[in-house]
Amino acid sequence: MLKNLASQQTTPIKTKKDLAVRTLYPEITPYNDFMLTVSEHHQLYVEQCGNPDGQPVVFLHGGPGAGCSTNDRRFFNPDKYRIILFDQRGCGRSKPHGSLEENHTQALVADIEKIRQHLAIERWHVFGGSWGSTLSLAYAQAHPKHVVSLTLRGIYLARPQDTEWAFNNGGGTRIFADYWQEYLNALPEGSSHNTVRAAYDVMTGSDREAAERVARAWSEWEIRCCTLEPNQAFVDAATSDESCWTLARHEAHFMVNYCFLSDNQLLNDCHKISHIPTTIIHGRYDIVCPFDNAWLLHQALPNSTLITTIAGHASVEPETAHHLLEATDRNLAL
Repeated sequence: MLKNLASQQTTPIKTKKDLAVRTLYPEITPYNDFMLTVSEHHQLYVEQCGNPDGQPVVFLHGGPGAGCSTNDRRFFNPDKYRIILFDQRGCGRSKPHGSLEENHTQALVADIEKIRQHLAIERWHVFGGSWGSTLSLAYAQAHPKHVVSLTLRGIYLARPQDTEWAFNNGGGTRIFADYWQEYLNALPEGSSHNTVRAAYDVMTGSDREAAERVARAWSEWEIRCCTLEPNQAFVDAATSDESCWTLARHEAHFMVNYCFLSDNQLLNDCHKISHIPTTIIHGRYDIVCPFDNAWLLHQALPNSTLITTIAGHASVEPETAHHLLEATDRNLAL
């Protein structure tokens, strides 16, 4: 028993004082980008960066609804990796912008596979954080033979209790009670018992002004909780009018539909990917996706390493970014 417990301990990290924290790789621009038709309704923006002959890695962004940023290219050595990024259905530069039609987890998994086939890639590394970790797991469990490694950050297992924690009067709302009240103030009176459904109904309703107000309140609530230390510049960058609209509506759409997953699906199907080398990086003080998500996933994946950082949820927090860079460098040897 003691031996088993010891084998499942999290990887210790050095303190900030001792850690030579790495910064992201330099900014790069795509060498190729295109629109890929994945259904009669949706076209995806896809880009490739780095080395065309390098090891392929696909970056799966969060949200759902966030879209990719230029910083997302910078977690990988551009001399060694062929870096593929895309905006998921209705997000970023994909069309039609903001569409929730034909937008569900199974469609997104199928889209990832269509991109792999279109690019004639046999196997690739998969990297995702937050919702991107959810989608990474769903994709790998559906197509394990095409995955070389998984690098996952800020785990979201998409169980009802995970949504309740941050968006329906759960534990996260008690920690940032002042922020939470500001969010509740934007919702219709009497909505506090089911805030996700109330917000979704407003954001998909006919009153565009009310929908935009709730979308902004939703996004600001979430982004303010993302970092260990308050970071207004981070909040401002992530909550433009356009970003709020897609992030909040997509997240609510998925959450009211239980992320289109069966009960505890991602943990139950971990046996399908038990052979895949997996690095799990999670902030100890993550308020958006609490640490037990990462711990339970680590227990279910015998070939995983769990690294706990002194951080919140965001990928750009120094210790988290450092360990993401270390992980992608290590994966080059696989």
